[in-house]
Amino acid sequence: MTPPSDIFPAAAPQTLIYGLGRSGRGVLRFLAREGVTADWFDARPSAEDLDLAAQFGFSPADLERSYRTVIAAPGVPIDHPDLLQLGQRGAEIIGEAELAARARPTLPMVGVTGTAGKGSTTVLIAALLRACGVNALEGGNIDPPLLDIIDEAEVAVVELSSFQLERVTKFAPAVAVITNLAVDHLDRHGSVEAYHAAKRNITRAQDESDLLILPLDLSMPTRAQVQHFDPAVLALSGGEVVLRASDLPEGVHPANAAAALLAAEGMLNRLGRPVDPARLGAGLLAARPVQGRFETVARLNKLRFVNDSIATRTVAVEAALQQAAAPIAWLVGGRDKGADLGPLRRAAEGKVKQVIAFGQDGEALAHQLGLPYQVVAFGELSGEATLREAVRLAAEFLTDEEGEASGTVLLAPIGTSFDLYRDYTERGDVFTAAARAWVSAQAAPAEVPV
Repeated sequence: MTPPSDIFPAAAPQTLIYGLGRSGRGVLRFLAREGVTADWFDARPSAEDLDLAAQFGFSPADLERSYRTVIAAPGVPIDHPDLLQLGQRGAEIIGEAELAARARPTLPMVGVTGTAGKGSTTVLIAALLRACGVNALEGGNIDPPLLDIIDEAEVAVVELSSFQLERVTKFAPAVAVITNLAVDHLDRHGSVEAYHAAKRNITRAQDESDLLILPLDLSMPTRAQVQHFDPAVLALSGGEVVLRASDLPEGVHPANAAAALLAAEGMLNRLGRPVDPARLGAGLLAARPVQGRFETVARLNKLRFVNDSIATRTVAVEAALQQAAAPIAWLVGGRDKGADLGPLRRAAEGKVKQVIAFGQDGEALAHQLGLPYQVVAFGELSGEATLREAVRLAAEFLTDEEGEASGTVLLAPIGTSFDLYRDYTERGDVFTAAARAWVSAQAAPAEVPV
């Protein structure tokens, strides 16, 4: 453990927390535990933010003064005018992951990033390590914040967004995973190249003793040892097959499982712990989808309702279409992010029989896909009513004249949630409630997973 004085000066306060919310509250709690005094700034603090800051005795910031260290929330752009001015006055701008790496340099970490699949892979790695007797805890971009777990975990498994990775310099995970690289967040990064460069920062400070795990089709400069994962083969680095991909539980993507398996093996080797293929295989068989990530939330006979509300990136939506059982009634909508729909048209071919368009840009997205579609009118219904109607249309479309329903009602919306919902989680929760209500209303008893 690094003494607080090695990171933060004794003179108070020279540290600024810029942006509260989920990540910032984690910083508040951590600094309070460390006995460090800091100022804070948030343009729209919540009541919870204000209460927590007051509880710890932290004061609102004066942005005209100089600070030595600024810990910025991931949602604050790296080129925000306030941060640029603070930097010009001598502040070093870091984020939660960098702070954790400096404060706990001996804590073994697995870092996971990628355009899609990083959250599910993070959770799976932690579960596999726990199956092998390691007290592994997940956090970071996925709940809870990384700083909330670093003093409880034997190994921290960290989901990292490109926003977080913009601000790392010394963060060097013993094992790093990049699940894939596609197109996303161009509104923040400005170009695909800048977005990918932020992702590649996960290996920036790694050295020859560290491990970088990549997809078969990806390579990049690194000092770390490199291993590639193959979704078709769930095997250890020496080639020993642990499980057949076809035996994975429903909703667990083979690519995530293959990457997680190599990451768990790499960390076990780093810890000097035995690598037990049987335990790892059992861990994979016990895996379950993360809530809101290709999660089956209701069933009726042969009809499944799948919540993949987080699927707004082309690569994530494509994976959902590939996994879902045909015939598919596909719920598409929200605010258009400008995604490339070409791969989605190909993935939908022969499987998607109807698109149910909802939300602000649902009809425009459906039209671009060139598939048969129905529209739930935007602006006339609440968010809850919109998805109730979308679910009804989709389920009825997949029900034949004899009343037999089969296939998949798939929420993989392409668009962001902010037209009708607070976030993708709320959208997924509304879909889940609508699906379960429709199933419960049918004559047959509902089968709802717990």
